[in-house]
Amino acid sequence: MNNLLQTITLCTVLLVLNACNEPGKTLEAPKGPPNLIFILTDDLGYGDLSCYGSPRINTPHLDGMAAAGLKFTNFYAFPSCSPSRAALMTGCYPPRVGIPNVIGPPGPAWTADKQYGLNPDETTLPEMLKTAGYATGMVGKWHLGHWPETMPRRQGFDFFFGLPYSNDMLPERGYPDLPVYDGEKPVDYNPDQALLTQWYTQRSLDFIRENQDTSFFLYLAHSMPHVPLFTGDAYADQSRQGIYADVVEEIDGSVGTILAELKTLGLDENTLVIFTSDNGPWLTYGNQGGSAGPFREGKGTTYEGGMRVPMIARWPGQIEAGNISHRTASLIDIFPTFATLGEAELPATKIDGQDISSLFTDFRHSVYAPNKEPFCYYRSGNLDAIRVGNWKLHIPHRFRFVTNVGDDGVRGNYGYESTGLELYDLQGDAAEKYNVAEKFPEKTVELKAIIERLQAEMDAEKRTAFYPADAEVQ
Repeated sequence: MNNLLQTITLCTVLLVLNACNEPGKTLEAPKGPPNLIFILTDDLGYGDLSCYGSPRINTPHLDGMAAAGLKFTNFYAFPSCSPSRAALMTGCYPPRVGIPNVIGPPGPAWTADKQYGLNPDETTLPEMLKTAGYATGMVGKWHLGHWPETMPRRQGFDFFFGLPYSNDMLPERGYPDLPVYDGEKPVDYNPDQALLTQWYTQRSLDFIRENQDTSFFLYLAHSMPHVPLFTGDAYADQSRQGIYADVVEEIDGSVGTILAELKTLGLDENTLVIFTSDNGPWLTYGNQGGSAGPFREGKGTTYEGGMRVPMIARWPGQIEAGNISHRTASLIDIFPTFATLGEAELPATKIDGQDISSLFTDFRHSVYAPNKEPFCYYRSGNLDAIRVGNWKLHIPHRFRFVTNVGDDGVRGNYGYESTGLELYDLQGDAAEKYNVAEKFPEKTVELKAIIERLQAEMDAEKRTAFYPADAEVQ
């Protein structure tokens, strides 16, 4: 019955959207720089939305976004939280700006060498957009440094409400009290996480309403479905498929609430909304982890399941309804794309992203255009693999894989192995099962040479992160 209702709902959405925004219909020119909303989830897998094939999670609002706009099948984040956020904020591969790994406050032994943050000398996405007159607001998880100099209000955001890092960095795991910030000051500690998604949604609505008469950029970074998982009362056991599905459905509801408010305020047709995830699913958590869909491995790896994520873009009147892009794109591309759409100047320092704004404004002329640059799969500062067209080459590196899954919030275990020199044709083998390096030796040699060149360039060009002396957790 649930699948039948889902199908009927989606068909209804498609009929309405097709009537309002028919493919091939001449679209209106943008009315000045658009409002920009970027929604980032934490640890959501490629296979965790019904519009990406999930058989157990019902996401009607995100399905509606995809039906009304553009769905990507080859969009990439990076293997873990902080590197992906650095890529989004700077348009750079994570090691270029000194954020190769997850960072965090003092705590367990692994954090001993993670006491750094995004350098305030970097030009961030909100700083760039502010030069073009945008109001800038962030709600949710930051995770790019917890010192005053590295927090959102010092990195270009006019407004901030949320957490400085992940929701599992709690006292019971050896960390300090988890603060909730409103502006530059903590207003609560160790919050009731069942309220987080509700709080984030409400503060996002407040920011939109307060800035409806000017161009605005809202960055909403949900803390979930990163474990530990919590939902508000309205979504508790709603899915009948476990708490992970409940959490994702609450996020879907949050998206629906924001889209409805844009329509109410008359901002819908001048607002680009993008939804994606910061990395693949945390597979070792089993029934409280997500799904990588058809792809191999998950979070923490440079196999497709660790970095290929869902990405949906909606902009009524500009993006034609029901389109799908198979172009390779990434979080690093958002920075130059928003620069173009927001009529802002790029910084003088080098960035790695490519402007993909034509995918939103001139879709039929750009969807099948070849990518100009190779895409690099960085993990911990190392270039593990590269993709050029549909070819992907891994050079030898260690990777983790799940040896046994956990259950009900208890983490399972990983094993570790080293890859060989592995070449995959992602067009026919997206699951990376069949190594064809020996079958195509010339392609293997060609891509290996590109990896060696790009790694050497990155090592020579990378910039430094922020390393505070005698810093204290705020």
